[in-house]
Amino acid sequence: MKRTERKSFLKAKMKKYVGKIHLWLGLASGIIVFIVSITGAIYIFNEDITEYTRQELIFHGEQDITNKRALPVHELKDIVNAYMKEEINSEDVTVPIDPNRSYQFGFFKTNPEGWNYFDTYLIFKTVYVNQYTGEVIGVHNIRNNIFFFTMILHRSLLLNGSIGSTIVGVATIIFVVMLISGIVLWWPKNKKARKQRFWFRWKNIKNWKRKNYDVHNILGFYASFFALIIAIAGLFLSFRVLGTYTYTLFNGGDSTYPSFEHYKTTAPESMETPETIEQIIGKVRELYPKAHSFGLDLEDHEEADHHHDNLSVYVKGGPFTYHDTHLLIFDDHSGELLFNRPYKDQSFAEKAVGIDYDLHVGSYFGMTGKIIGFFMSLICASLPISGFLIWMGRKKKKKQTPPKLTA
Repeated sequence: MKRTERKSFLKAKMKKYVGKIHLWLGLASGIIVFIVSITGAIYIFNEDITEYTRQELIFHGEQDITNKRALPVHELKDIVNAYMKEEINSEDVTVPIDPNRSYQFGFFKTNPEGWNYFDTYLIFKTVYVNQYTGEVIGVHNIRNNIFFFTMILHRSLLLNGSIGSTIVGVATIIFVVMLISGIVLWWPKNKKARKQRFWFRWKNIKNWKRKNYDVHNILGFYASFFALIIAIAGLFLSFRVLGTYTYTLFNGGDSTYPSFEHYKTTAPESMETPETIEQIIGKVRELYPKAHSFGLDLEDHEEADHHHDNLSVYVKGGPFTYHDTHLLIFDDHSGELLFNRPYKDQSFAEKAVGIDYDLHVGSYFGMTGKIIGFFMSLICASLPISGFLIWMGRKKKKKQTPPKLTA
């Protein structure tokens, strides 16, 4: 056998094995890939749609606010808890930088032993409050929200968090292998074959099986590069250990994350007054006037289920992104600022790990990234279907082929 012939033989054999791997992995994970892809496409514009449809809650509509002062957060919390009469009290608030936006108080209770969505999330509500009057503008039950339901279906197939996310994570690993193997199978043998692989040439094609084959191959090829980014970013959300490995890689082999534990509340509790938290809110707004919002954990009292050594405040930089977060640490008794770390001061390793979610949903690249992510997710959802149809067609063809007669 000549050298060129042997090389062609080995290539053909390799493609055959790659094809079998692609086929069986696709059959094994197809339904999960479809569910995860279609729910991902639905969820991508969640925050944009929520912002648009919930305007009357997000914005309080209070007039002449420049001459008004917001009521103390603890007073607002008491108003909300009295209004809701839930079995739990709200102990956290999201404070907007924009004074035209409403304060949001959260009610959240889960059952750690629940095995599915309905058993796990017992209470999950957001209460919108006009901080200038104390009026409860409205209550949104997130547990019944279609986007939240879609997100949990996307992340864990509505199963217990650890079990469901592991199943989705394994299916995503298989999907990554399938994307790579798909590119190998797509790769044309020569220049002539290459012309047929980049776009649909259906002028003289009437057979739907051939058209389905082209859809699977051509759309799969164009989507594969973006889909790899989305899928790999998703793996970081399913398997947090990948973030540690990535951090270590970009941090020169050192896996130690920055520690801020030495910043502790030292002022006596007697110094804390209802005005302390207002002082903290004012300081955050002063330092980050162009940010979007920040959360405050108000649960630090005798009946609380946890206590903190300080008050750590994470300031969300943009409305639809999460990587650009600033960190402030306060003495929660005196309101003194102990530490301020803007996003720009994070190391490259921290930034590389922190962009996983925004990369996954496309928001890292703004609306353009979300639109691309939406269409790529739809294409990914179509691949298991078109691939299954190809397999069924070939299987049916084999059954119809008569056996060769021997003399």
